[in-house]
Amino acid sequence: MHGQIASSRLGLAFVLAFGLLASISAYAQQKDARESDRTAIRKILVAQQTAWNQGNLEAFVVGYWQSPELTFSGSEGVQRGYDGVLARYKKSYPDKAAMGQLDFSDLEFHFLGKDAALVLGRWHLKREKDELGGTFSLVWQRFPDGWKIVHDHTSLGSEFAKK
Repeated sequence: MHGQIASSRLGLAFVLAFGLLASISAYAQQKDARESDRTAIRKILVAQQTAWNQGNLEAFVVGYWQSPELTFSGSEGVQRGYDGVLARYKKSYPDKAAMGQLDFSDLEFHFLGKDAALVLGRWHLKREKDELGGTFSLVWQRFPDGWKIVHDHTSLGSEFAKK
């Protein structure tokens, strides 16, 4: 009788230990996948920052989803579609002087599922005549060709708002 109880306890201990190891392994794999996703998204943001600082809006918007369903929310309302977002950038930043030097900071990553993420951050634009900055929230979606911004909400910080 005691042998059966000991065997049952040993079996239970083995099952629990195996389950714990499997859970740890799954968590480690998920953490590694998320770090890979963070790296991929950061790489796109760095490429956008570089393109902006070179005065290249067409290269900057490559990080956006090329779809009529893309949305951009800002102080002038909601702009819809990839072409509309590009046109908005061209109107607001007609030349390299207007574009200035862009810097992203304070990035926070929140994964909303396997193929979706919310990235919060701050932006700062230094131009010869002035400086602008504020916050942004970017909704990202993973597509077969990689991560793309599907919604951008950018706000001007109160310290830069027109009075």
